[in-house]
Amino acid sequence: MKRSRLARVAVTATVATGLVLSGCGHAGPPTGGSNGGINVLTTDAPQMQNLKKLTKRYFTARTGINVNYTMLPENAARERMNREFATQAGHYDVASVSAYEVPIYSANGWLTPLDSYAKADKQFDQSDIFPNLITALTGKNGKLYAEPFYGEGSFLMYRKDFFRMDGLTMPANPTWAQVARLAARLDGTDGASGICLRGLPGWGQNLAPINTVVNTFGGTWYDTGWDARLTSPDFKRAVEFYVHLLRTYGEPDAQRMGVLQILDRFVRGKCAMMYDATSLASSIEADSSPVKGKVGYVPAPHDKTKRSGWLWTWAWGIQKASRHKDAAWKFISWASSKQYQAEVGRELGWTAAPAGSRESLYDNPEYQKAAHAWYRQEYTAETQSADPKDPGVGPRPYAGIGFLAIPEFAVLGTAVSQQISSAIAGQQSVVTALQKSQDLAQASAARHRGE
Repeated sequence: MKRSRLARVAVTATVATGLVLSGCGHAGPPTGGSNGGINVLTTDAPQMQNLKKLTKRYFTARTGINVNYTMLPENAARERMNREFATQAGHYDVASVSAYEVPIYSANGWLTPLDSYAKADKQFDQSDIFPNLITALTGKNGKLYAEPFYGEGSFLMYRKDFFRMDGLTMPANPTWAQVARLAARLDGTDGASGICLRGLPGWGQNLAPINTVVNTFGGTWYDTGWDARLTSPDFKRAVEFYVHLLRTYGEPDAQRMGVLQILDRFVRGKCAMMYDATSLASSIEADSSPVKGKVGYVPAPHDKTKRSGWLWTWAWGIQKASRHKDAAWKFISWASSKQYQAEVGRELGWTAAPAGSRESLYDNPEYQKAAHAWYRQEYTAETQSADPKDPGVGPRPYAGIGFLAIPEFAVLGTAVSQQISSAIAGQQSVVTALQKSQDLAQASAARHRGE
């Protein structure tokens, strides 16, 4: 009991520190939208940069609405967004919210429902958007709170030439047990690791794939009474499997390897397989990539469930306090549209178009031609991911596949990821890492249990 109270104090202190530091180290927010203009807060990602590049020519010129962007690195953008929306300051009209924020923000009344806007805007074509993304962006009250800019699932990428070299065949829908056996056979082929997986700590780093393994192995973070289950047999089996696979057949210094690092290794021919985001395929198949044309793609590996891939989206939400909601919707209607995807395709190339959100893009012959190596598998991963509301085995009190859609998870997930990363590094056992994580998880859910 004493350890649990100490863990609760630690988590509470971390949350408080995060709120105090939120937005520090960056220029302050704008003073708010003016007549004929809106303020948009986004992550500083390549897709967002492309959007900014095309805004004046394709949006402002048509609507007369000026867009003032604030672009920040992901962590800083989240900090700014959390403070902005929690206080309903009204500095930003639109923000790039994710599948993680939408359930939390909508429950707190921080977002504007978009149902009436989408229904009235026939040209937007809401029916073209993937249903599972609509589910992820819908609040518990059944209302839609954001529109997807782009989405991603997860799949297994593998070197077809390595498989031929070793006389191996990749199953069409592999299990994790099959992947482990293949990694053992492939390890050392042409100097490559059998598999590359994220080991770097972070709730959006190693926990993203680990959570999909936990789900399909039958684990859950909490039971329906919000008691933590991180030391349960299924959760333990999943994490032990992941850690063992990475330590035995994975890349060197795996605890330091995040998504960008393993992508670099895979492109340089240092991995026989890699399980990660569908969005990485455009880099793997780029003209400059040494492995272009050598890679195959299959669904995310599974165990007890039929499907296990994650579902993620960066989407556009309107702050409830915005004084320019109609102009904000016009921006969203353009930025999340088929029309915008076509404009990117023409201007920057079809593989630069924000994918993973609309049926029509995958029916487009120009996109099919540009993304021929992976678009079918990307489509399958996006449309047949695990269910965001029920991704595993048995009931659970939270939504989310690669994350938990609860406010505490940003801090809790990071803390647990650090414990698991330490086990990957061989600094402690999985049993020890999960016992520490169990205490943190139990403390973090105290308010959900009414304590």
